[in-house]
Amino acid sequence: MIGANGMKTMRNFTALAALGLALGGCISLGSEPPESLITLSPIAGASGDAAMTGTSNAGAIAVLTPEVPAKLNVTRVPVHVSDTEIAYLQDAVWVEKPSRLFRRLLGETLRMRGAGLVLDTEDTPTVATRYVRGTLLDMGYDAPSSSVVVRFDAMRTEESGAVTARRFEARESGIAPDAASVAPALNRAANRVAGEVADWVIGGA
Repeated sequence: MIGANGMKTMRNFTALAALGLALGGCISLGSEPPESLITLSPIAGASGDAAMTGTSNAGAIAVLTPEVPAKLNVTRVPVHVSDTEIAYLQDAVWVEKPSRLFRRLLGETLRMRGAGLVLDTEDTPTVATRYVRGTLLDMGYDAPSSSVVVRFDAMRTEESGAVTARRFEARESGIAPDAASVAPALNRAANRVAGEVADWVIGGA
């Protein structure tokens, strides 16, 4: 025979077990990590003799982290299914958010172009004379056209305070809708955009 204390213990155990089953349907302790992560990398790194020096704030260019719409404020690759529907590409996961990846790619591309001292991190004691900012509007896959698209609205601020804006876009068509095809195509398109932005910043046109 079970006494009063035993009955109370059993009721408590039953209640805890029921609570655990209820929570199990809405709480996950984690998911399987992706087999691999994708990133952006320059087509060619900065050369060993690339100019990367500056004195105080003379000639320094600061690349700020771009703004992004909600669809890019994640580590997934968006797929435009239609004008009103967006999904995410299966098995395609960025190593970190696209805005930070594109910022570093643009900074490295500016160095490759011989832009001098380029600041593309948050922690720097140097004050720049020119700033590059903007909005990364697209960096994903367009299903109807089987294309990858990278679109960046850039803003360049000069030491005088003058601000110039320009849109840059690159796309590659005929890309299969899978991570193995989309990832390298996005890297190529992002490199083209970064190269055009870098030339625009340095040339001042």
